Amino acid sequence: MLADYLINAFATLFVTIDPVGLAPMFLAVTAGATAATRRRIALRATLIGGAILFLFLVAGRGVLGVLGISVPAFQIAGGLLLLIIAIEMVFDKRNRRKSETAEKAVSQHAAHQEELHDVAVFPLGIPLIAGPAAISAVILLSSQAADTVSYLGLALVILVIIGSCFVAFLLADRIERMMGDTAAMVVTRLLGVLLAALSIQFIADGIRAMIAAG
Repeated sequence: MLADYLINAFATLFVTIDPVGLAPMFLAVTAGATAATRRRIALRATLIGGAILFLFLVAGRGVLGVLGISVPAFQIAGGLLLLIIAIEMVFDKRNRRKSETAEKAVSQHAAHQEELHDVAVFPLGIPLIAGPAAISAVILLSSQAADTVSYLGLALVILVIIGSCFVAFLLADRIERMMGDTAAMVVTRLLGVLLAALSIQFIADGIRAMIAAG
């Protein structure tokens, strides 16, 4: 049971955050930066994104309680949000939106190279790493943790995903050359189908829980 939960958590977060897919975005927003500057940006972006996700891991359920939102209701809402993201991935709309966000950041900072490190906050840390879908997924997965071990396992999964983002940023130029446009397109669509299946499972679990509680 624990292994299934952790595998599901890893697949959901990996597909939602998509560390490999962030590599071209990283290159776009750090164009013109030195290797040392890129390393600093990569480290800062992953620390910021990771801190936000861990914040919602710890306080997410408390926020739901304060707002009076039941876990099953959030499961359904989170599943629907992830389903929308999956559809965007399958039809290649999400990468275009991410590219537009990256391009805006480049234009905003082009005239101020000394402020280049700010892209670690926006758009890399937020919303490319810790976006609405990733935050929703973290709260959703934390609500499904059966015990403390599962909860700590989820924290470890988040740490691994954030570490993957850092590695992807460091190897961004190599990843882009290795994958190419066609391979990246195929991988994105396959991951989109996987995320769609996982999101439907979240929705079904939420509906089942609401029926059982009602």
